[in-house]
Amino acid sequence: MSAVAPSFEEKVSAYAHPEVLVSTEWVAEHLEDPRVRIAEADEDVLLYEIGHIPGAVKLDWHTDLQDPVERDFVDAEGFARLMESKGIGPDTTVVLYGDKNNWYATYTFWLFKLYGHHDVRVMDGGRLKWEQENRPWTRDLPTPAQTSYPVPQVDQSIRAFREEVLRQSEEGKPLIDVRSAAEYKGELIHMLDYPQEGAQRGGHIPTARNIPWGTAANPADGTFKSAEELRRIYAEENGIRPEDGVISYCRIGERSSHTWFVLTYLLGYPNVKNYDGSWTEWGNLVAAPIEK
Repeated sequence: MSAVAPSFEEKVSAYAHPEVLVSTEWVAEHLEDPRVRIAEADEDVLLYEIGHIPGAVKLDWHTDLQDPVERDFVDAEGFARLMESKGIGPDTTVVLYGDKNNWYATYTFWLFKLYGHHDVRVMDGGRLKWEQENRPWTRDLPTPAQTSYPVPQVDQSIRAFREEVLRQSEEGKPLIDVRSAAEYKGELIHMLDYPQEGAQRGGHIPTARNIPWGTAANPADGTFKSAEELRRIYAEENGIRPEDGVISYCRIGERSSHTWFVLTYLLGYPNVKNYDGSWTEWGNLVAAPIEK
């Protein structure tokens, strides 16, 4: 006789910060809540137009969240104006969801925390679970009322840059390469099906452990694995301990934000940074140390 799966409340109660996750049921109950703004952030930026949760606004990682010229995020002034256009105030509860195990939802969550937004959450399971439960989609575009959002301060403490990554490697401190095994071994210089986002050299940063980001999610419905399963993956099997300062990376920082989220908010690791330069920067740096 198979064991009964724990309820959502039972599962999240074991996380270090259960408040950052909400269920599909919670979202369905708060679609009309003026204090809540649902936002979709997908890897496939066309999905929103095909159908989205009623009332949800779109946050396009390519056009909304990135500087149009420099390789960097939208600046603090741009972030504030984006929030105002999406009907988000500094006290708004923002709930993010998306495709592919909430890959870009956690990337957007990381960016929100970079700019200090207090109450931002992720819908466990994302688009996949919402669809599996036959919950409603719409193509209607919301028209949120303009808000006022003060220009925020930037919290760089959760972001790693290449000089710090080099020191982390040289000192043998934890680095997590969340890419596929083939990328880690240098057999691919880009993520599968993403040849336009490659680098001059393949391989990985010396001393980095390969823990693919997707191992933290349940493939059946895109939800996060239990705290017990996550501790086994990171602490027991790979020796990544809470007392260690950790840096995660991938190719442009999106997949590694998922691991950053898991370690920081689900397991409660106090010092985790995301290296968003990742392999497209490191693999193109002249004389940067690489292993295969």
